[in-house]
Formats: sequence, C-alpha cells, structure tokens
Amino acid sequence: MITRLGVASVYVNDYDEALEFFTTKLGFKLRADLKMENGYRWLTVYPPDSPQFQLSLTVPGPPSHDEETAAMLRTLLAKGALSAGAWNTDDCRATFKEYSARGVEFLQEPQDRPYGVEAVFRDNSGNWYSLNELNAQAFDDQAMSEAFEPGDS
Repeated sequence: MITRLGVASVYVNDYDEALEFFTTKLGFKLRADLKMENGYRWLTVYPPDSPQFQLSLTVPGPPSHDEETAAMLRTLLAKGALSAGAWNTDDCRATFKEYSARGVEFLQEPQDRPYGVEAVFRDNSGNWYSLNELNAQAFDDQAMSEAFEPGDS
C-alpha cells in the first residue's frame, strides 16, 4: 500500500537558476545534488516543514528525454502551461506578502474559496502553483459537493 508521495518532479529551464529560486525565494532546503552514472543530475529540494518530501528539479533533455520531447516540454514551460501542484501554508495571506517581497510573481492574490484561501504563483521557469491555506471543509466531501458541481465519476 502506498503511504505518501515522497518525490514529485517539476520541469525547469536551468538547474542552478531553479535551485536559487526555490531556496532563496520560497525558503526550501537543498536535499540532493548528485550526478548519476548516466549523466542525469538528481537535484531535489524540500519545504523545511516537510523533510520527507523531495521536489525533483528536472531540465528536459537526455538521458530522460529525446530532443523532440525535450523541445516540447521547453515550449510548454515557455507558454506557462504547466502546473506543478499545490503547496499548503498555514497563512496564505502572510506567505503571499513574504514571497511577494522576495520577488515571487503571483498570478492571483489570496482569495477566499470554499476550501480555504488560495493564491497562485509562478516559479522562475514558468510553472504555476496554487498556494493554499486549507480550512476544515477542504476534506469534507459533503461540504465540497455542496460548494461545487459534481464530476463525471
């Protein structure tokens, strides 16, 4: 049985620039910066309050991707079309102010939602993320089904 997500990956334009963004702008910590035998750079960071989680920063290209695939991924990054997930915070408005002061680009200021308070920001490669302060209703199926239209399942 799977117990939790340990590593997630995000495509970035440049390893060192992404590392700088995540550590200085978002306050993440460096977990690993290793060169594998096939030349792949294993570069991971983590939020200080989630030391068991690793975010892998991956530049599209060999050995993981052929040039056509890497070019497609770089195009999607340039368009800002990739979402890399949602981060949780205890105070969305305070984190918004802190990150804004550090130069993080926000696409949406904090707004009240049925599941809490949400803002949206971009990393320096163009990926966008939700920043969520979840409330008690966020994991209440009944409350969410009353707040939103049902899906197709």
